[in-house]
Amino acid sequence: MSEEQVVIIGAGPAGLMAAQQMAESGLKVHVYEQNKAAARKFLVAGNGGFNLTHSEEIESFLKKYDAEEIQNIVRSFDNSKVIEWLGDLGITTYVGSSGKIFPTKNFKPIQVLKVWLDQLQKLGVIFHYDHVFLNFNEAEVFLKNNGTEINVKYSKLILAMGGGSWKKTGSDAKWVDTLKAKNIEVKPLEAANSGYNTEAKFHVLQGQYLKNIKVSFEDNEKTGEIVFTKYGLEGSPIYYLNRFTRKHEFPLTLHIDLKPNVSDAEIVKFLEGPDKISSVLKKKLKLSTTALNLLKTLDKETYTNIEILSEIIKKFPIEVLSFRPLDEVISTAGGVAFSELNTHLELHKFPNVFCAGEMLDWEAPTGGYLLQGCFSTGFWVGKAIANSQTISNPEPQN
Repeated sequence: MSEEQVVIIGAGPAGLMAAQQMAESGLKVHVYEQNKAAARKFLVAGNGGFNLTHSEEIESFLKKYDAEEIQNIVRSFDNSKVIEWLGDLGITTYVGSSGKIFPTKNFKPIQVLKVWLDQLQKLGVIFHYDHVFLNFNEAEVFLKNNGTEINVKYSKLILAMGGGSWKKTGSDAKWVDTLKAKNIEVKPLEAANSGYNTEAKFHVLQGQYLKNIKVSFEDNEKTGEIVFTKYGLEGSPIYYLNRFTRKHEFPLTLHIDLKPNVSDAEIVKFLEGPDKISSVLKKKLKLSTTALNLLKTLDKETYTNIEILSEIIKKFPIEVLSFRPLDEVISTAGGVAFSELNTHLELHKFPNVFCAGEMLDWEAPTGGYLLQGCFSTGFWVGKAIANSQTISNPEPQN
């Protein structure tokens, strides 16, 4: 049995950021994590390109977030402040060609995390690993450690347990049923930053990339790079369109502009010349091998009709059938409804209990925006508690 303390459940980016803000204000903070180490998803995500935020101008940056509440929170601790915070930790950064912010090459994900954890420990933050969250009430949080159930009293409790993707990292979303049982509204967790399953005819392109193309759905579009997989499509433009396609029933159709910088009229003019269509596509339009292979999936009548072919080059239809399974997507949409929280992200039904990170009902595309959202919500909650009345936190008596 432990004495009253400030408690964080979850040692991911949101929980760690909240811990830092409170510890810097002099509060004694205890972080409980179900894994044997901190921030496993943070490290796994870093294996695919460790972009910590994005250099985009703030007003455009904020539009990447789907909810006004998260936009306001990100504005308070934005991309420029994340860079400053990293610099204070001694982590230098650079801007990649796509505008993403990376730590300089001498900083690998594990090294960035170690620097951060070392700083938190210097500030007096105490970590408790192998502690699985079970439940909470108005005064205590209930956990299991090595088969033994324990209860820990708290003055302030921050829930930062992540979304429902990549269960292997600990984001198992078991907290959903716990909160629902307390009549706290949790929006259904859905695939976000997900690939799409497509018709089988595109599977022959497995492993091939389309670069410098534009993908669109209705009035929404995104330029970038996509890859064909054994089941369908992946890539940042695909992930960006998730939030728009989610509002519709599958199957639905995306369109790919294979030559965004060439007009329909210019394409028609090229195709009307004396050269063979295959030669024009390769030598004059300079379509990539993957683009040429994609066009070969068309029937002969379509491929040889200049007007139709030119339209398809600008708007190649891809029928998508569904999202990928929840556990293998990068993040999840849905979570604790903002209507259940006050402006400090404190639960109306449980004063002194806060939520942060991917547990909240917001989404954003990849490219640094997800991590930024977690950093920002952790900062927001940590500052709110740090700026509130002083909390007495004696050392726990285990």
